Amino acid sequence: MRFCRRAWRSPRTEAMRPKDLSRVIIDTTVQPKAVNVPDRCQAHQSGARDHGSAGQAPRRHASQELYRPYEFGVKVSVATPLHRCKGGQFVAHVAALPGNPYDGHTLATVISAMEDMIGNTIERAITDAGYRGHNAPPDYKFKIYTAGQKRRVTPQIKREMKRRSAVEPVIGHLKSEHRMGCNYLAHRAGDAINAVLAAVGYNFRLLLNWLRLLLRAILAALRGPFRLQLA
Repeated sequence: MRFCRRAWRSPRTEAMRPKDLSRVIIDTTVQPKAVNVPDRCQAHQSGARDHGSAGQAPRRHASQELYRPYEFGVKVSVATPLHRCKGGQFVAHVAALPGNPYDGHTLATVISAMEDMIGNTIERAITDAGYRGHNAPPDYKFKIYTAGQKRRVTPQIKREMKRRSAVEPVIGHLKSEHRMGCNYLAHRAGDAINAVLAAVGYNFRLLLNWLRLLLRAILAALRGPFRLQLA
């Protein structure tokens, strides 16, 4: 993780600057566990196959549309910079939260762990309404803004709160492309490791894309004088 932090903050790449990490969006999601449990739909389908007459397909029941398999998993906190960095919408911090705690009761540990990892001070954090009544440290009591909040909301903060949904696509990419959507690692340690590896893979993909663009810009700048010499 130290290598990732140095790469993001390196003045040679400018993919992420230190000030980009001073204002963040914090949200939670569920990291499902790879556990197969028969649900109501599967039980109905097996019963229809057992009792269906030969040569006739079983009828589709309404419960197959209304019920989905129960997700066994762990809650995961995901933080991303409030404003998009030059290299993309990076993941600033991720942590597994076993025990299904209330969202607002996770900030006491999440904020301190985030600052230790990124080496920066959080000036402002935007969250959804699920963080009301949070237990953030006393120094951050007035730095946390939740959706629907009316007090202490200036026009600038109101504009920044419209950026809260920027964390949703990040969570979607973590689940669909970096294996946070199904965790195959066992125990609580496996939950924490899988969440961190998903965030590392996501950040490295953005960093490689940024370096690819940077290399193209350098090559394009070098071709210019070479073409002038040929002319």
